[in-house]
Amino acid sequence: MDAALDAILEIFSWVGLGAGVLVGLVALILWAVDGSWLPARGVIDHEDDRTVVRWFDDAGGVGAATATHAEAERLAGESMTDIWYRLGSRDRFRLTKRSPAVRATARLAAGLALLGVVAFAASWILLFVRA
Repeated sequence: MDAALDAILEIFSWVGLGAGVLVGLVALILWAVDGSWLPARGVIDHEDDRTVVRWFDDAGGVGAATATHAEAERLAGESMTDIWYRLGSRDRFRLTKRSPAVRATARLAAGLALLGVVAFAASWILLFVRA
């Protein structure tokens, strides 16, 4: 029974730490590809069957983009909202500062790394408890 527990903890240690590092690198790449996003105050126009958000960018230009269905539902009944727009692009915005894909990938990496650290610590504790 002790050998089986040691093997399981060893596997969880290596898989958790290894996969945590790999998924962490993927999160870092996604973060870099995501680019720079700047805050702005967006004006919401409900036109016909679509929702359009307009804003002034950092250079004084006007940006405009059509909201997705999920964004339109969230913006229903509002005339202005805080948005984040893509630097260098006048037709991309989002309602969150960070990308949901980057956030989910980073949380997965942290969870896997935590699993590896806990399994590693448990294996060391068992090593000294048995001695």
